[in-house]
Amino acid sequence: MEELQRLSSHLENRLSDLAAARGNGTRIVGYTPGGYLPEELVLAAGAVPVCMIQAGERTAVESSEPYICRWIDPFCRAQIGLATSGRDPYYSALDLLVVPITDNHIRAIADVVDYNTDLEVFPFGVPHMKEPSTFQYYLHGLVRLKERIEALTGTKITDEGLKESIRLCNRERELFRTLSTLRQSPGEAISGSSFIALNHASSVSDKRFMVQLLESVAHTVMSQPRRQDNAPRILLTGSTLAMGDTLPNLIEDSGGAVVIEEFAEGIRPYWQDVSLEGDPLHALAEAYFMDRVAPAWFRPGTERQNFLIRLARGWHVDGVIWYQLLFRESYKTESYYFPDRLQRQTGRSMLVVESDYDQSEAGQMKTRIETFLHIITGGTD
Repeated sequence: MEELQRLSSHLENRLSDLAAARGNGTRIVGYTPGGYLPEELVLAAGAVPVCMIQAGERTAVESSEPYICRWIDPFCRAQIGLATSGRDPYYSALDLLVVPITDNHIRAIADVVDYNTDLEVFPFGVPHMKEPSTFQYYLHGLVRLKERIEALTGTKITDEGLKESIRLCNRERELFRTLSTLRQSPGEAISGSSFIALNHASSVSDKRFMVQLLESVAHTVMSQPRRQDNAPRILLTGSTLAMGDTLPNLIEDSGGAVVIEEFAEGIRPYWQDVSLEGDPLHALAEAYFMDRVAPAWFRPGTERQNFLIRLARGWHVDGVIWYQLLFRESYKTESYYFPDRLQRQTGRSMLVVESDYDQSEAGQMKTRIETFLHIITGGTD
């Protein structure tokens, strides 16, 4: 796909583009993945949002060892290793790191980076229940963040500026929904690895470039014939899917087709738009906190499970691969009882794979995936 070549070129030049923008006075605001940082706030101030989504290899995890115990999940340890090394170009490009605190693993990033580096860290809390009082708490965090971004950039964030940014980000979300919906039908409209690459790239790319690219991708996908095959259709879900994670390619190399994904971190949420009616800050809080599907650490835990059942049915999957990172206890707990519900309500089976970003895992993981795909397609030998 020609668009992926254009994207690759854009990403190759992204760091130099950020350096040039920063040299001209534009502020670069980094944030941890999880879907609770409204990029619209950053864009409305004329700053550039960059999600710290890179991980998947062991070196960064090992670099965190002097700063944090190993009982933190490897994605968060990788972020600590990258930030404290002083050698990661994305962390070095930041003027501010925003960390929405979703659980103690993400909190470790904020605490360790704040204590051990000169990078300014802005943490704010994300409650674990959806109710009026917790909505107000999250909204207050956005108010504080808005004030900090205004002070950082010297730009007043206006309602009209916010609405313009909301329109841009809504268009991006709409295009991701379009591409996902195209994956419901039999045949491959766009490969899972390509969709994931686009989603990951949207976290670090220029927003207007990304929207134009997605429009081109959607046009290409809708105008070309689907590739027909009998690859088992997989729902890929779990705690974190980082840019650099090899699991999607492992599944495809094993003969599977990832047709839909759901992750707490690493896949940009795109199912809900932000309303353009009323107070835009209130609308951001509604969409980013109340409307989006909650991750596993929220209470009660039924919303996400119900959503997974709907995805499994709507995308006609043959099986679910549950990908959790070592020590991410909320997802490990769910992985014990969700397979039974999945089997009862959809008749589908689930494979749990766990990672510590160790290169030695790949062989065993691929063997288990191949065996799972063989079983769910009726293989007996």
